[in-house]
Amino acid sequence: MLSPRAATLLLLGLLVSCSTQSNSPSALGVAYVGPATLNIRQDIELKSPVSATVKHGEKLDVLEYKRRFVRVRTAQGAEGWTDTRQLLTPEQMGELKRMADNAAKFPTQGAALVYEPLNMHTEPNRTSPSFWQVSENVKFDVIGHKLVPRNAATPAPSAPPPPQPKPRRRKGKDKQAQSKITPPPIPPGPKLPPNWQALSVPTHQDLEPAAPTPQAQPEPKNAGPVPMDDWSLIRTKDGHVGWVLTRMLTMAIPDEVAQYAEGHRITSYFPLGEERDGDTVKPNWLWTTIVKGLEPYEFDSFRVFVWSRKHHRYETAYIERKVVGHFPVLVNTSGSVPSFTVILEDDSGKMFRKTYAFEGYRVRMVNKEPYEAPAQVEQPRQVASAPVPQQAKPSLYARMKDRVKHLFRSK
Repeated sequence: MLSPRAATLLLLGLLVSCSTQSNSPSALGVAYVGPATLNIRQDIELKSPVSATVKHGEKLDVLEYKRRFVRVRTAQGAEGWTDTRQLLTPEQMGELKRMADNAAKFPTQGAALVYEPLNMHTEPNRTSPSFWQVSENVKFDVIGHKLVPRNAATPAPSAPPPPQPKPRRRKGKDKQAQSKITPPPIPPGPKLPPNWQALSVPTHQDLEPAAPTPQAQPEPKNAGPVPMDDWSLIRTKDGHVGWVLTRMLTMAIPDEVAQYAEGHRITSYFPLGEERDGDTVKPNWLWTTIVKGLEPYEFDSFRVFVWSRKHHRYETAYIERKVVGHFPVLVNTSGSVPSFTVILEDDSGKMFRKTYAFEGYRVRMVNKEPYEAPAQVEQPRQVASAPVPQQAKPSLYARMKDRVKHLFRSK
């Protein structure tokens, strides 16, 4: 049996817990943290104290909305304000996880790095939420590429400036000026011609309607080319998958090979076996390059480098230029003879998968077959149901006739 003091403390604890639960507002919905770390502040102002710090993927309860700001509650019960652009919806979080699961099976197209922190986005779009940040000089895998139009927000037209008020003149000076300067006399009007009566009679040409003058149509203005952005799909070592701007990436191929790029951008690279030169082991390399970016394909040239034991440097064993190539590029080094496969497009737009064998210093094509790009899965569309036909409303005569019949039947 509890003592009176213990019973009193227990009762006070229950009352405090009940009052706390009743004062806690109910959640309007849930959201997930987008950035790697996010500070939840006690008020909307940026100078407000931080009430909690949450990490990417944590679930938050949404309590209140105020324009683009939202008050949330963490799993530990801390409440505060943050920007809605820093949060992800449950649908976006689920899509992000599905993309990471699917991208785990994609073959790498080479490792890359950045020289300053870079944000990863959920979609290839500058305005899409950024959920992770890649650190500088940390390698990650490039697994895809996409060219999309840039969603540049057009500035709203500015309002015309208000009309400037005219300077007010002093009445005294105006009266003095008017009194000093007299207006010139009115000149006499022109005299009528002798045949003015004959000219007043309308002729046949005057009675005919005048032909409408054609109005000049304004020439259509050229909208100009749509600005595009080059995006790369990357995968970090800890499994995060997202989109980054391609121009910020640098492929991490050794400098002794990268020096032969001749100003072209390296889009992918792969090791093709090894060559021993004394005590040094040098890998052979396959790479793909493109002259300039902002193209719907991934490379316009591919090249194989081998290590020369005679000259102690890399030399070109095979090269193809002026091609239209697409990802993925596949390399197989499990057998005795390394091989690689590239997807090329001909002038008619047809795609072919070509396989090359690398035998020592010789590269030759061993297979060519048609290739079809995987079709994108379209979301099922809801078919609108046919409208229900409405019955025509009876006329006034028909309604009066029915009413008279009803009266006679009632009698």
